[in-house]
Amino acid sequence: MTHEAQRTAGPPARGWREATEEALYGPYGFYHRPEGPAGHFRTSVHASPLYAAAVARLLRRVDAVLGHPDELAFVDVGAGRGELTAGVLAELPADVAARTRAYAVERAARPEGLDPRVQWRAAPPTGVSGLLFANEWLDNVPVDVAETAPDGSVRYALVHEDGTEELGGPVAGPDADWLARWWPLGAEPGLRAEIGRPRDAAWASAVATLSRGLAVAVDYAHARDARPPFGTLTGFSEGRETRPVPDGGCDITAHVALDACALPGGRLLTQRAALAALGVSGGRPPLTLAATDPAAYVRALTRAGEATELTARGGLGDFGWLAQPVGTALDDLFAGDLLVDVADHEEQ
Repeated sequence: MTHEAQRTAGPPARGWREATEEALYGPYGFYHRPEGPAGHFRTSVHASPLYAAAVARLLRRVDAVLGHPDELAFVDVGAGRGELTAGVLAELPADVAARTRAYAVERAARPEGLDPRVQWRAAPPTGVSGLLFANEWLDNVPVDVAETAPDGSVRYALVHEDGTEELGGPVAGPDADWLARWWPLGAEPGLRAEIGRPRDAAWASAVATLSRGLAVAVDYAHARDARPPFGTLTGFSEGRETRPVPDGGCDITAHVALDACALPGGRLLTQRAALAALGVSGGRPPLTLAATDPAAYVRALTRAGEATELTARGGLGDFGWLAQPVGTALDDLFAGDLLVDVADHEEQ
């Protein structure tokens, strides 16, 4: 993006956090468009119903650890148009579904035709027990961008409505403290970082709504020892990555420093490891099935292809999962093979 020293027309430049907030969630923002996120990009939820089935299995594990309470919560934060919420309900056995209170948390209006059992909310319910699941939510929590200036100082990147940028004042206070701890920038001009403090706070607030259970955040992610040197801020529109322009015409997103978001007791892992432990496998069905039941073979082959997409290296399988227990231990919620740190898993 182009830095401009002076502008003589148009509104003044703003920080990326303020500009993104209006572009995504303002009255004419991107997330109020009728086609919804699925009209512009493909998430794991849209890739295959296997994803909702895996989340439903995780909810049942949480239910068992909690002792099968009379009321079990499933809270879908950043619910889009409620696709995951409805999919999870559809995958639950009747007895579990009858006890489950499903909440879709989204700032857009409730879509037509959504399962009437789904409660549509602008914020998570408080004091509930169960599973809070945030799939590709934190990457759309707006953040400011910092950049190393030619003189070596770290300054805010300011943006105009047309996407052009200029450098603003120096980063100071809590934002500077966050960068020093989680994403220190060197002196080379042009180095960039997204200041993840608002995401840390948003995640802590979401986790605090649970009285017992598990909170999971799934997103594009990076860790402190491998931060991208020029940041990750980008746009998406009509299925394509595009230049981020805060005019409401595209999604604006940035990868998440999930390690900074993690609260005590949380663990990071890859989606590949998490889904494998939840029964999602890309193994091909035996060829003998093709001879005995061709239709079943085709269905199994389709599921295997979808599972491969969800767990692929270099793709959805590299997404980070942050698993945060509340009032219980992870060992009680997951099989042992799920408790694998990202780095350890990649070495196997």
